[in-house]
Amino acid sequence: MNQASREALLTALNHAPETELSQLVKELSSGWTLQPKALPESGLGLLKLKDCALGDEFYLGEFPLATCWLTVATDSGEIAEGAALIMDDRLAIAEQLAFCDAVLSAQLPGWEQVLELAKKGEAKRAELSIERKSLLAMTRVDFSLLDEADEHA
Repeated sequence: MNQASREALLTALNHAPETELSQLVKELSSGWTLQPKALPESGLGLLKLKDCALGDEFYLGEFPLATCWLTVATDSGEIAEGAALIMDDRLAIAEQLAFCDAVLSAQLPGWEQVLELAKKGEAKRAELSIERKSLLAMTRVDFSLLDEADEHA
């Protein structure tokens, strides 16, 4: 996880226990200044698709979306920027992830704790991935048996 991309780290942190993430952000940000670079937003995004045959665009549906971009200034004068864009409607989570992104990207005090939480989240993400793959495997259908049935009829 030490050499993981910022995106991968945020994905891992998004799978970390929410209470631990919230507590860690509260502890680390105590005495620091958090300034938004753009107003944090929460709402719905539209999934747009372009038809390859006719080139027409149409919307497949909506999904929850929260964004945050902020500047963090420590009490010792270090400054870093962080951002998060997540498919979730909870603005607080996007703000916490943006804060963690800033801490990790500039290795501000406490970045090791954030990295440890990301490792915990990555373990949870991997566990969920295995569970999803096993559920998908259980729904697999073998259509070759239908061909055999047609031959005997």
